[in-house]
Order: sequence, then C-alpha cells, then structure tokens
Amino acid sequence: MKSYQKLTTTQPAACRVEEEGAAPLPTGRGKLAPWWVGSGLLVVAVLLSTITVWVLRQVSGGWLGPTPAPKCLLVPESHRFDCYPERRVVVTQELCESRGCCFIQTPPPAEGKRGVPWCFYPPDFPSYTLESLNQTALGMVGSLVRREKAYYPRDIEKLRLDVEFETDTRLHIKITDAANPRYEVPLDVPRVMKRAENPIYSLNFSWDPFGVLLQRKATGAVLLNTTVAPLIFADQFLQISTSLPSKFLYGLGEHRGSFLHSLDWNTLTLWARDVSPTESFNLYGAHPFYLLMEEGGDAHGVFLLNSNAMEVALQPAPGLTWRTIGGVLDFYIFLGPDPNMVIQQYQQVIGFPAMPPLWALGFHLCRWGYGSSNETWQTVRAMRNYQIPQDAQWNDIDYMDGYRDFTLDPQKFASLPSLVQDLHKHGQHYVMILDPGISSTSPHGSYWPFDEGLRRGLFLNTTQGQPLIGQVWPGFTAFADFSNPDTHQWWLQNLQHFYAHVPFDGLWIDMNEPSNFMDGSEDGCPPGDLDSPPYTPAVLGDSLSAKTVCASAKQKASVHYNLHNLYGLMEAKATASALIQIRGKRPFVISRSTFPSQGRYSGHWLGDNRSQWKDMCYSIPGLLSFSLFGIPLVGADICGFSGSTSEELCTRWMQLGAFYPFARNHNTQNEKAQDPTAFSPAARMAMKDVLLTRYSLLPFLYTLFHRAHLQGDTVARPLFFEFPWDVATWELDRQFLWGRSLLVTPVLEPGVDSVTGYVPQGTWYDFYTGSSVNSSGEVWKMSAPLEHLNLHIREGSVLPTQKPGTTTEMTRGNPLRLIVALSSHATAWGDLFWDDGESLDTFEQGNYSYVVFNVTQNIFTSTVLHASTEATKVTIGTLSIFGVQKPPSKVLLNGQEKPFSYLDNQVLTVSDLGISLGQGFSLQWL
Repeated sequence: MKSYQKLTTTQPAACRVEEEGAAPLPTGRGKLAPWWVGSGLLVVAVLLSTITVWVLRQVSGGWLGPTPAPKCLLVPESHRFDCYPERRVVVTQELCESRGCCFIQTPPPAEGKRGVPWCFYPPDFPSYTLESLNQTALGMVGSLVRREKAYYPRDIEKLRLDVEFETDTRLHIKITDAANPRYEVPLDVPRVMKRAENPIYSLNFSWDPFGVLLQRKATGAVLLNTTVAPLIFADQFLQISTSLPSKFLYGLGEHRGSFLHSLDWNTLTLWARDVSPTESFNLYGAHPFYLLMEEGGDAHGVFLLNSNAMEVALQPAPGLTWRTIGGVLDFYIFLGPDPNMVIQQYQQVIGFPAMPPLWALGFHLCRWGYGSSNETWQTVRAMRNYQIPQDAQWNDIDYMDGYRDFTLDPQKFASLPSLVQDLHKHGQHYVMILDPGISSTSPHGSYWPFDEGLRRGLFLNTTQGQPLIGQVWPGFTAFADFSNPDTHQWWLQNLQHFYAHVPFDGLWIDMNEPSNFMDGSEDGCPPGDLDSPPYTPAVLGDSLSAKTVCASAKQKASVHYNLHNLYGLMEAKATASALIQIRGKRPFVISRSTFPSQGRYSGHWLGDNRSQWKDMCYSIPGLLSFSLFGIPLVGADICGFSGSTSEELCTRWMQLGAFYPFARNHNTQNEKAQDPTAFSPAARMAMKDVLLTRYSLLPFLYTLFHRAHLQGDTVARPLFFEFPWDVATWELDRQFLWGRSLLVTPVLEPGVDSVTGYVPQGTWYDFYTGSSVNSSGEVWKMSAPLEHLNLHIREGSVLPTQKPGTTTEMTRGNPLRLIVALSSHATAWGDLFWDDGESLDTFEQGNYSYVVFNVTQNIFTSTVLHASTEATKVTIGTLSIFGVQKPPSKVLLNGQEKPFSYLDNQVLTVSDLGISLGQGFSLQWL
C-alpha cells in the first residue's frame, strides 16, 4: 500500500454515536435590530413556518390545538426561545399562556432530543427597559427597570448595568441587583485603570426592550444581540439570550461529545457531577466559556463568571440562552480576532496555567487494584527490565487503611516507603490519590484528620450547624470546607504528617465534585429554596443533591448552592500550596473537578472512561476543550479505566496517549493488567517506541508549556487555530497539533492498517523520515500498521528534540537534535526554553535559558537570548534539515567546514556538533 493517497471525501466521525447534520458555513452578519424586524429571508421563513403549521393542523385533525395569535406565527421555529424550559413537565397551552407566552405544538423530536419548544416568547414579551445610561472613567453605568413582574418568584425590579471597555480586545458587562448585594464568584480578576482607547468592537444598546448589541468593527459581524428574548433576573432564575453570528461554537464544559457543539436544540448543563463520561450528561467540571468562529476566520469568546448551577441552551437560529439560578450576570467578551488570541485573552482574566515540573510530562502508570506495594513495585521493575520509559508510579485508594485519607494499609502496603525511596533513587516519582471525604466513624482520638477538623470546624455543615455526613469510600464521611483558609492549614498539616513516612512527589485529588454515594446526606436535605429551587437546570438525577451534598450545606465563604462548582478548584488551590510548602518545588496536582482558573493549580484527567474505541476517540475533543479552558495539562486514562482492554485497542491508545499533554495509563481493579509489560513482545515494542518518541520530543513539549504559562498559548491545539481561514478544519476533532508545528493523526478504529486525516495547505514532513507531502488542503489516506503513529512536521518549523532515556532525568542530560522543516521559501523558526525542570518561578527569577532558532538563505542560526548555567550541561549534537532542495557541496559550522550527509528525500544531516546549548552558532550549507 502507498504511504499516502489523496481522497476526495472526508473521514467518518467514528466516535460519534450518531451522525449529526454538518453545520453549514456561516452566512450573513445579522442586523443591529431586534430579530423580529425581519429581512426578506426572515419573512420567507415566517411564511414557510406558517404554512407548515397550517398543513400540520389539517393532517393532525386538530391535535395541534387552536390557531395561535398572528404575533406567534411571526416567529420562525429556529428563533423560538423557550419560555417553559422545565424538564419533567408536559407543557400545556394553559401552562404556557399563564406565563404570557406563545404555544404552538410541533411534531415530537427524536428520542433524547429537545426539539422546537412548544412554549416560546412572543415578540412583545415584557422585559427590562434601559432607563438611564451614563459615562464613567472606564465605560458606562446604566439602570434597568422591569415594569411587569416575571413568572419566577422574587424577580428583581431594578438592575444595575456596568460596562467597562477594559482593553481594545476585551469588554466587561455586568448586570446585578441595583439595591442589594448578591453572591459573586470569589475569583481574582484583573482591575483595569483606564478605558480602552481603540477597541476593535462597537457597543450599542436597545433601550426598550433592553438589549446588548455588540459588533466587530472590521467586518460588521454582530457578535451579540440580546434583544432576541427577554432578560429575566429573579433571585433564583437569571436568563439572557443572544443571537450568534455562526453555528461554529466550542467550549461550555465539561461534557463528552464532539468538539464542535451541535446547535440542534442542544442543552448543556454545568453542575459538577461524579459520573462516568457519557454523552449529554453534566460531568465533573464547570466551564461557562465558549469560543465561536465567525465568517472569514475571525473568532471571539464569551465567559460568564458565575458558579451557580447553570444550563446553556443552543438552538439553530443560531442562538444561545444562558440560564443560571444564582449570582449575577458577569460577562467578559474577548474579541481575538484569531482563536489563539481569544484563548490568551481569556487567560488574562482567569490566570495563566502553572509551569509543570518536567517529570510531569513523562509517562505515568497507575491502577486501582495493585493490591500491595510489592505488586506495585513488581510493575515498576518490569518496566525497567524492558527499558520502557516511566517517570511516575501512582497508587489508587487501595494503599489506604480502610480507604481513609492520610493512612497506609499496614499489611499490604508496608513496603511503600521503600518503594518510594527506590523510585527516587532511579530518578522516578510517586503520586498518590486523596479524596475530600474524611472518615467520621473512627473512635475518638484514633484518627487525627477528623478529630482535628471537627475541633476546628473545618467541615461542611448542615443548616443546623452540625457536620454534614455523607458516604464515600471509607463509609460515613464529613467533607472538608476548602473555602475556609483554616482548612488549607489543616490539609497541609495532614500532608506533612504523611510525607514524613511516604515522601510523595505529587497528588491526585479525586471525588471532588464533591462526590457522595448518598443524595445529600445521611438525613437527606431540608425543605427550602436552596435544595428545591424554583427552577432546577437539567442536571443528571433531576436534583442538585444527586450524588453530592445538600445545596443548603453551609461553608465559610457561602452556601454550597453557590460554591458547589468551585469545590475542586478550592481543593486544588489548597493542595498545590501544601506541596510547595512541603517540597519547595513546583507542585504536581491532577484534579477531577475543575473550574475556570484551575490551570494555575492543577491539571485534569478526563475521568473514569471505558476500555472502548469510542472512549479513545472522544478523548481528543476532551483534550481540545480543556485547551480552551486554560488547563493544558490534560489527558484521558490510556487504554481505558473500566472494562477490559484488548491488545490492539491498548496499542493504538498508547500511541494516541503518548501525545496527551498528561500521559497516564490507568485501569480499575478486577481487570487484567494493561501496562505495557502485560502484552505480547510486538505490542510491548510498539508501546515502548511511541513512548521513546514522546521522550525525544520533551524539549519541544516543555517549551510549549512555557509558552502556555507565559502567555496562554495552547499545547494540544485544534487545527483551526492554525488555519482559521480553512473552514474544512473547523469540525476536525480526530486529529490535533502540538503547538503550531506537529500534526498527530492517530488510528481510532479497530482492524485497520491505514488512517484518513486532513492535511492543511502547505508542505508537511514525515517526522520519522523527513520525506515531504505537499497539500492544497486535502484528506489523505496514510499507511498506519499497528506499530506506527502518523506524525507530521509543519513547514517553517524548528523542533528541539533529544535522545530519549527511560526517565526525564536521564533524557535531559542527552544531546539535543534540532529538526528543521524548511518552508517553501527555505525559512524556518523555533525556540527552546530550558531550566532545571523543577524549581519554582525559574522564568520569573531569571534562572532559565531561552534560545531562538532561525533559518534564512541557507543559514541556520542559534541565538541565545537568555542564559543560565543549566544550558551549559547539555549539548546540541545533531542538526537535521528537511526540505533541502539540492545536495550541498559543503557545510560550514561557524565558518569551519563540517562533514554532513544528504539523502534522496532531501534531508541534510550534520552530526557530532558538540556545541553547548548556551553557545550561539551558525551553520551554512552551500
């Protein structure tokens, strides 16, 4: 079979459960007016909608009810914004009209779909009026008034509108109660001191009804138009809708599905929940941020800074509705204009991710069910015996005594301290799991974590002021209140006590939604509007307390109703702080539950997946979504957590997983082992080879993480971030890039020896051979035998690589190999960040080296922009230049002739350079 073959059709979306209609290319740019002031197209849509309703009434024999009012028939189906979003309610005409809304029945949708709402807002539904608008130093302040009460209790008559033109590419709009303070997310956000001078957006308002009208100046695209449906602001129901300029919308986590969201009446719920990743369920974290691609390749993002239970309803208008049940409406809008810049601007608000230690980017191995420290140790030894790279060994909850935090099983894990000592001797690291549920049943005086936490009042309390008791792995448990600063100190003390026996290197914080095997508590939840609010978003289990604690639980900072989605973030903050104080080095924390800004404290794994091809495939949209959320250290459980993997699946998954930014193989108890040593020699070798490839790329990967930490660049990157003008890339979620330069095309299906992938326009080089492929933006069929992962380097790049060892410590001492991928103009650029790999704040304190590589006119130059002593410990050994059009006659290193090799596939290699990384040099070929 040929290595490459052009195809005329695109690849199937194998991991999608059902084929969804492809989103059409973005059209028209909307008008700066309420949507019912229609254009010709809208009139046509209305006529078609009216005719459809009339025909259906004739066919149905009247089951669709009486003829609606003309104003209702004016609203085309795609523009019907839901007036009765309650689940588990059969919406009747009487219920609908009691809210003052239009009622038109439509044929029921397919099972599991929402479909066109039967009850929707008429064009004249009462909303707020903008009564006044005044200029301020940073923007504007306005007053909104509602003259007719809404249909949810305790609606707020007067609102305050604050607008700040924070930067030329960032707009801040906040709507809150004008008279009374309300809960706001305790997140540190930047405070600007002056108004943006040349914003690339224009902002207007509709006064009656109130609406926000935001345009991009350069194109006229309408990014927000909130006049499409009424604003509702009640104490426990806040809703605002907007039109969208296209159907290409991403983000809004955490969910499992395609990277590009369907706008076909799709509701996404944000409420942290412990559940195995499943389509349509609200999962472990909450990220109320979306990125949207506009016609022509521009992009913008919207962040709602709100931590209450929330849902976002998407509809084909295209349109979007935010519904939350507390807090305020605090929006940040990021204007890009390209998608990379949108994500950078978002992280300027929530904070840039922490720089991980180098060892965090090595290969991690774990399972629940090793059974003992000796068995764990045997796995480590087997990995060493086969010389398979491994940087960290983990243990799940079976290391604990009775599943209690900060304890060690004295029989089965007695040798754990010795194992950890052995890991450290071999340059490896140890990571253990911790849960936030603290066992409450040990005899008084026998379990310090609970006794001391109780004494100091550090647990979530019931409305009666007693510790809320739920049930997790150790049985009955209390839950640490990480919103209390005193809890952080108690957490640190517990970890210090355990570290004295088992000197761990990193921490895995699980079950921190928080998860509870009961609904609420051992006594259920009390009656009231916190546990049974007037409106409950579409959460799994239909209750805020489903498999978690009561929303009414009291915490130091507020009630759990407001803080639930922040629980994992607050625990991660406490854990990272404790690790810094204990070890004095960069912390390594992996958390299951996440919220915006969490990248500052932890990475994330995608949860308890299954050993299925579909789960492997869905991991790529998961990676890409968390790249948008500012949490670049992310990966899925390689080979799957639950169920039993196959050799083929695990081999393919190890190939993909070797390119997760966070690479960990993990599985559950009572299943066969799935570490690389458990398979046949052929599979084991394929897994070893791809891990060695990862380790060879560590200098490149580490530099990408530096750029993420410094300015919010993504590490695992969607293709459309680099090719935003190419609409063919906007739906791709079976491939991804590392940075701008390395294209990963994994096999995601069983029983194949080839893979189809999109190759964007330009020249791409095979990572392994340097052979080139020229594409005009096409789908290619690539050879992919079981031992091979397709990797391609983008023209114009320089990738710093290194001879791989079996740990990051061994690797970092080896010579570097610089891979140059020449552009069609024979130019290339790259960079390398280098430090000691573990010290705190090396960049901030100047303890690093930064080297830039350039190629132009057949001259490669290495320029040291910043130097440290670490750079003197490593040498540049080899320079490989891909795409040298004709054989050179000679090569000059700093003016001195140097031996070289040149292959027919246009690869020039110069070896045995022996140049210190801290020394600049030039190499010319003639």
